[in-house]
Amino acid sequence: MYKVSFSLVIKEELTTLFGPISVKLPQFDFEVPKSVVKVDAKKAAESPKPLDKSEAQPSTKKAEPEEPKKKAAKEKDAKKEKKKPAEAAAAAPANKETELSVSLLNIQVGLIRKAWKHPSADSLLVEEIDVGEGKVRQVVSGLAKFCSPDDLTNRLVALITNVKPGKLRDVMSEGLVLCASNEDHSVVEPLLPPAGAKPGERVSFSGVEGKAEEVLNPKKKQLEKITPHLYTDESGVATYKGIPFMTSAGPCTSTIPKATIK
Repeated sequence: MYKVSFSLVIKEELTTLFGPISVKLPQFDFEVPKSVVKVDAKKAAESPKPLDKSEAQPSTKKAEPEEPKKKAAKEKDAKKEKKKPAEAAAAAPANKETELSVSLLNIQVGLIRKAWKHPSADSLLVEEIDVGEGKVRQVVSGLAKFCSPDDLTNRLVALITNVKPGKLRDVMSEGLVLCASNEDHSVVEPLLPPAGAKPGERVSFSGVEGKAEEVLNPKKKQLEKITPHLYTDESGVATYKGIPFMTSAGPCTSTIPKATIK
């Protein structure tokens, strides 16, 4: 309830009797009934909450830009990392096939012009072989236990001419004569190209294309990976994975069937 003083009533009576009187009005002192103070819960719930300081004021601090050189280096490294797996995946099949391909070997027909015993090794022979280069190649072979120098003179052979030249017991060798061997290596003989094959011509393999390495790299063990696939068939025909060693006059052969070739 309002509590009101009677100042106004007194003022009117005094004004009637004595004329206008200047009266200073007191301050009203009142209570607000509880019924008036009602809070609309729904509105209060809908009213927006005050923003947190951190939300109301976005950070004005700018991210420091990376130095141009560091940024460029990072981008370059990222590109390299993406590129490496793709390159490796694409190169893997090709490399695997190349490592095992006989096309890496430069196998040529050669004619032995001269042969003699190695001066310091009883198991070795030295041959001078014509491979159509206008000069002979000197080759050292481990054939002394199986062939005499006379057996080899004027004989056609198949040899690898792109092996790395090197000395065998102090004698330079510039090739490898391919030989067939039985299982216990008690019989060994050089592969025999057919009569009519020309010294210097390259032995081919049907369906196998590719350029020979200029010089085989011993560290890559290319020869060791290929020779397990060289062997003679039941008829003594020299093959690579069953594909005959072919010359212009026919296949190379051996008198030893199902032999390994090295």
